[in-house]
Amino acid sequence: MPFLKEDLASHQYHWDTTGESLFKGTPSRRAFNRYNGDQVLFIINFYGSLAEKFSIIEGRKMEQLIADQLPLEAKSEISVFNWLRTAL
Repeated sequence: MPFLKEDLASHQYHWDTTGESLFKGTPSRRAFNRYNGDQVLFIINFYGSLAEKFSIIEGRKMEQLIADQLPLEAKSEISVFNWLRTAL
């Protein structure tokens, strides 16, 4: 079950208005922006696609971790994903 925009707890995000998502496939070395809603959803949903059990509760926990505890050193999608794996 994908985690949707409507499932996010925060409304502080910026969204791509072109309707074309740049965030597909696997996390890359692309810079991560915690205020880009499309990118936050991408990381949450990628993690969820690998988890045995994934729910809205887990997605919101990841959103909260990204918003409040993401280290400054986590600058790429890969580093954010790897950090989330250890933080959960």
